[in-house]
Amino acid sequence: MHTTAPQPVLRTVVGDLAPGSVRGPALAHEHLVLDLDHRGDGAAVLHPDRHGAAVTAELASLREEFGLGLVVELTCRGMGRDAAALARIARDAQVAVVAATGWYYEPFHTPEIAAADVDELTATLVREIGTGIGSTGIRPGVLGEIGSHGDMPTAAETKVLRAAARAAAATGLSVATHAQLGRGGLAQLELLTTEGVEPHRISIGHQDLLDDPAVHREIAATGAYVAFDTVGKDSYQSDDTRLRLLLALLEAGHADRVLLSCDISRHGYLRTEGGQGYGHLFRSFLPKARAAGVDDGLIDLMTRCNPLRFLTGAGVEEI
Repeated sequence: MHTTAPQPVLRTVVGDLAPGSVRGPALAHEHLVLDLDHRGDGAAVLHPDRHGAAVTAELASLREEFGLGLVVELTCRGMGRDAAALARIARDAQVAVVAATGWYYEPFHTPEIAAADVDELTATLVREIGTGIGSTGIRPGVLGEIGSHGDMPTAAETKVLRAAARAAAATGLSVATHAQLGRGGLAQLELLTTEGVEPHRISIGHQDLLDDPAVHREIAATGAYVAFDTVGKDSYQSDDTRLRLLLALLEAGHADRVLLSCDISRHGYLRTEGGQGYGHLFRSFLPKARAAGVDDGLIDLMTRCNPLRFLTGAGVEEI
């Protein structure tokens, strides 16, 4: 008997979508609600009550001006995640939002990590993916941002990466990582693939902070995605350097492995507070890329097709 293969599905905070229904660009690594305030200064915060209206207005404006169709929201356990707030923002802005599960890098680990082994952590993630975040019933659509710092993950970070990989294998979700300042991406990739995750379901984060085109080529050559996802964060890296690194990766033939985003991670980055905003990619960086010879077809590939393929495992013909 002939059976039809299941169609790829994009799991968003307000329901499932066919990836082909997303016709505009995506932001592949963002935060809409966040609390990383370990210093007590309130800077690394996007509070839904204080900042939700500004976040929503920015996304709605980008939908109207640039056709923004999707935001991959990588705030996970221990990062101030609020699935209900994400659903409100998605509905009000009329932009699809994918929520995440997993754990960030070690300084932000929750107590459950020290107390549990890999299998127990895997079960926690699989349960949340299956039944939803807390009592909301909202199911994560990606594992991320799974974190490590330094050239090699710590023991605790290794445990989390292994749990994320096993949860990915069990549920069919993809894995997006946080490689602190771009370092350690190859080690993350080896851990994840050793646990059975296919490279095309892995995005290695913050590679635009690592000025090493050879590493970018090596990641892309495996089939994994190379995330240039801190665009506009000039205090970490200039956009001129980011563009040089991107052009090198494109020249090497890896346009189909690139993901782009801005990683808005504090309220001071919002446009209402004088920051670059979620639209910096579209308003500033991509025009520079076009001026450097990157055509609209490549931009559509990097900003729409690639994020959808990463999230769902879909082929080009399904996007």
